[in-house]
Amino acid sequence: MSHIAFIGLGSNLEDPRSQLLRAFAELGELPDTRLIARSSLYRSAPVGYADQPEFVNAVAKIGTALTPQALLQALLQIEHLHGRERTFRNAPRTLDLDVLLYDDVQLHEHGLTIPHPQMHLRAFVLQPLLEIEPDCNIPALGPANRALRACYGPVLEKLADVV
Repeated sequence: MSHIAFIGLGSNLEDPRSQLLRAFAELGELPDTRLIARSSLYRSAPVGYADQPEFVNAVAKIGTALTPQALLQALLQIEHLHGRERTFRNAPRTLDLDVLLYDDVQLHEHGLTIPHPQMHLRAFVLQPLLEIEPDCNIPALGPANRALRACYGPVLEKLADVV
């Protein structure tokens, strides 16, 4: 596996914990990819559209030989298998998978921006990321722990691990 990537996971429909646990396993089953680490699960308030259930979020660290674009396509396929429907921005969802980081790559093309353009503003991304990668640095932005300290909003609730 020649590349390290971090994937953000989120769900607030159809048993979110179960959705994320299945997704962790599916990430490790992608071609030329292995799951290196996974964070705990965290409950968080919805962002952008408040009239929906709370989310369960996590972050996975993977080793992969997939390109960023191939990885994104594989993540979209996993979302599809989980019944993801894109009805409107910030809508409730069965599963959301985002490429947060891919090595130290900085990339901006249609449909894919790395680092994820809003990760540094979201405690529900940064806290689980720092749990599995305490010294994480976000390219062009700096230490993830500094970004987390600058985040405002409700405190995340770490959920008991269920296997």
